[in-house]
Amino acid sequence: MVPLRFYRHLIPRLSAAARSPFSRAAAASCAPRPIPALAMAAYGTGASADRRLLFRQLFEKGSSTYTYLLADIGDPEKPAVLIDPVDRTVDRDLNLIKELGLKLIYAMNTHVHADHITGTGLIKTKLPGAKSVISKASGAKADRSVEHGEKIYFGNLFLEVRATPGHTAGCVTYVTGDSDDQPSPRMAFTGDALIIRACGRTDFQGGSSDELYQSVHSQIFTLPKDTLLYPAHDYKGFTVTTVEEESAYNARLTKDKETFKTIMENLNLSYPKMIDVAVPANLVCGIQDPPSKV
Repeated sequence: MVPLRFYRHLIPRLSAAARSPFSRAAAASCAPRPIPALAMAAYGTGASADRRLLFRQLFEKGSSTYTYLLADIGDPEKPAVLIDPVDRTVDRDLNLIKELGLKLIYAMNTHVHADHITGTGLIKTKLPGAKSVISKASGAKADRSVEHGEKIYFGNLFLEVRATPGHTAGCVTYVTGDSDDQPSPRMAFTGDALIIRACGRTDFQGGSSDELYQSVHSQIFTLPKDTLLYPAHDYKGFTVTTVEEESAYNARLTKDKETFKTIMENLNLSYPKMIDVAVPANLVCGIQDPPSKV
């Protein structure tokens, strides 16, 4: 073992080196660089300017579905909405709502899903005061059928309904408000109309690649660049994107319309394994008709 006295003569040299301009410059070059403002905005959700919004992103791994919980915690009752719940994770979602002291008023769907059964019907049996929401154009049964331009209020916060058909005929995107007392940056829950760096298929349920292209470019890409986009699904580990990112990097929707249509026509996707069960159930709010008594 080397005696400590062997190193003592090095200590003054190390101290001097630490004081040298070159050393300080090197240290500065290794210091963490400031995160660009846009990247900071992408991680700044969860509260509006006056800290009213509570936001949670939840995941169901079987169908790779995202469910979103939003609540106005500035309101004494803490009213909340749940977007795209899945039947298999209803208990998890309701337990979280209970733990956070929230009052669920709306269980909402962006469209009639083909890959899982919605949890809205099951939620209504467990929380009778909660109301189901889906677009009128979907043709599905719900307590509230919404159309383009409507506002869905929970406390003093609201979601604007934007019709974004194309994946299905009844797809909508829910967008937070644009006034000073609403969350900033804005947030859009795009369903399957837009998923991160891609989009939903257009070969069933009244889908149309022409309509989908028009929907995204007119109703989503026209939102402010820093708007946070939250899809209904992800299969690659992403959680959130922005209008600016997708306008620049979406592998399908950055193309011209004719190229986009050609891409969509040649995806050669397999038949959805849950569609024959999920669609009939979701057309009646996720509660399948009980078997008839003989």
